[in-house]
Amino acid sequence: MKPGANNERVYRMAFASVYPHYVNKVEKSRLGGRDEGRTKEELHTVIHWLTGYTEKGLAKVIADKTDFETFFAKAPRMHPNVGMITGLICGYRIEEIEDPIMRQVRYMDKLVDELAKGRAMEKILRQ
Repeated sequence: MKPGANNERVYRMAFASVYPHYVNKVEKSRLGGRDEGRTKEELHTVIHWLTGYTEKGLAKVIADKTDFETFFAKAPRMHPNVGMITGLICGYRIEEIEDPIMRQVRYMDKLVDELAKGRAMEKILRQ
């Protein structure tokens, strides 16, 4: 990703402002032959896997309106298999994004997309 290409704006964006869009995206999905979308609980499973946040920690991040930069900087632990998250998201190849914070944001975007598209949870969680 080009340095500074709206990165600061994304870093300062509150996770809480994007979270409802993640929930809506996964709950409204009707892909993969499913009659229903995915659940908020499945979204939380993906977020927990990626960042190590507990339900309580995630609720605090949302309530405190923590920005994305802090959200990832204070994540209890990024999953050791995040390097297995590859491919295109928003027109960029994830593995080529040099900025570590923006790459983490795109990891999240990619996992939410995979969940919304009905991909099997085992594959989303790189198991």
